[in-house]
Amino acid sequence: MPASSPAGIATPSITPGHDAEAVAARDLPFSAGGSLAAGVPVRLSDGLGDAPGWKRGKQDVAGASEYRNGAGCLVAAKVRENQWPLAVAGDDKASTEALFHYLDASILPSYLKPAKLRWGGEPGKPGPRVQVLVLDGGKRAGARATASYARVFAKAGSSVYISVSCPNAAALAAARADVADRLAVLPPSA
Repeated sequence: MPASSPAGIATPSITPGHDAEAVAARDLPFSAGGSLAAGVPVRLSDGLGDAPGWKRGKQDVAGASEYRNGAGCLVAAKVRENQWPLAVAGDDKASTEALFHYLDASILPSYLKPAKLRWGGEPGKPGPRVQVLVLDGGKRAGARATASYARVFAKAGSSVYISVSCPNAAALAAARADVADRLAVLPPSA
């Protein structure tokens, strides 16, 4: 007869005094990262798979999903938790710069440019935005056109990383517009 485990008390997922709906209803610049609940991770929508011309590839494999379009573009979107070693307390921008440096030590903060993605909401409609940093790929002849978006949410201890790779700059520009409209960062619900 298998041993039964004793019933335990469930840990509440609501942070006292934290208004998740209010945080989700307004833009989240780097300076507002401290308004998130401690330890409650962000997520990514899978809305890009519903965009015209896009198809879902691998979904939620170790926190990563892929999307492909007819123009030959590939988008890989990842959510990571337990990002505490990269987190700079109270500074999501510095934390995000640390993530890029961790991924490739040759990436300097001056290479990164600010950008915005949807912060929840519905595609094609006005709504709040979340600030991220983007690294544009090199412009070597014959190389794929690329862009990588990231944001570390220091207080939440999680990060999002989205890479976009296309055969040329025109396809990349169109793919980036779709990513900005359809691949939303989802605010923590607690």
